[in-house]
Amino acid sequence: MENKKRMDEGIKVTVIGLLINVILTSLKIIFGIVGRSRALVADGFHSLSDFITDIVVIFGLKFSSKPVDESHDYGHGKIETFATFIVGIFLILVGIYIFYSSATTIFLIYKGKEVKQPEFVTFIFAFLSIIVKEGLYRYTVFVADKIKSQSIKANAWHHRSDAFSSIATSIGIGLAVFNKNLIIFDPISAMIVTIFIVRVGVDIVRDSFDELTEKSLSSKEEEEILKVIEGVDGVINPHSI
Repeated sequence: MENKKRMDEGIKVTVIGLLINVILTSLKIIFGIVGRSRALVADGFHSLSDFITDIVVIFGLKFSSKPVDESHDYGHGKIETFATFIVGIFLILVGIYIFYSSATTIFLIYKGKEVKQPEFVTFIFAFLSIIVKEGLYRYTVFVADKIKSQSIKANAWHHRSDAFSSIATSIGIGLAVFNKNLIIFDPISAMIVTIFIVRVGVDIVRDSFDELTEKSLSSKEEEEILKVIEGVDGVINPHSI
């Protein structure tokens, strides 16, 4: 796929995600505040982080598509990798934030502080968010594989992490809405899902960092490459992979 078309495809899917994230963020925060749901407000800020990473990805795609010039003999591809690195950092920070917020709520409940039940409408928005974000994840992954873009795929996982967060939010809000004695399950379920969010973020940061620092192949990978090369007729004594 030519560079211009690749960039256009990447920007298109990211802009669509950006617009959806703006709408989701606004609705979650507004109805979370009105409906007295701390979990939905936190989930709204999680969607806000998606909006920020959409901007980062668009920036990375635009610069990485620039051709070779006098100052960049190998083009600008590393900028996209750097954008991927930033997406991973955001995932980790969001995971830590949700964990801290949930732990604080549990502490308040444990101390006997009154925590009001959320309104039913907050459960509806949390549930709808799961469907929307999972759909956006699948669409974004499809485009990422099509144009072979790391940053787009990383952004897709950010959409899925938001869906995971919304699952925890939906369970917690649902229990809290129908039974006041089960309010504590809201922050507990949110804390569990942060493990998945942070894990994905760490994987993305590690992989993009390895590419930025041009990490060498492992011995096993080199052996596999050598086997393929040695299987080609006419190749003698391949080395220095």
